[in-house]
Amino acid sequence: MTQAVQPQQRGIQMSEAALKHVLLLREKQGQDLCLRVGVRGGGCSGMSYTMDFEDPSKIQPTDEVFDYDGFKVVCDPKSMLYLYGLVLDYSDALIGGGFQFTNPNANQTCGCGKSFSA
Repeated sequence: MTQAVQPQQRGIQMSEAALKHVLLLREKQGQDLCLRVGVRGGGCSGMSYTMDFEDPSKIQPTDEVFDYDGFKVVCDPKSMLYLYGLVLDYSDALIGGGFQFTNPNANQTCGCGKSFSA
């Protein structure tokens, strides 16, 4: 049930629904922030996804930066090894709603969809 993704190929892709929701959340923060996406050890399947807003001044020279009409999505090189090709989607469904990660590098994904193994 993934919605249309921005046409150009990116290391991290966002559906229109995900981008719209992230921009809404950023607006509530009241600052010009970028979105940092990554992975960390833990979760039911071994690795879990991380997402948080951060000040653009914290972008490192080694980070991958994906521009969505002026909004930046940032990922560190180590996480990018696990996330290249990731599609981030958003659903406002009452059951199973929220951000959804479709990761082509995941060998196994847990039932909640928030962690994976590669």
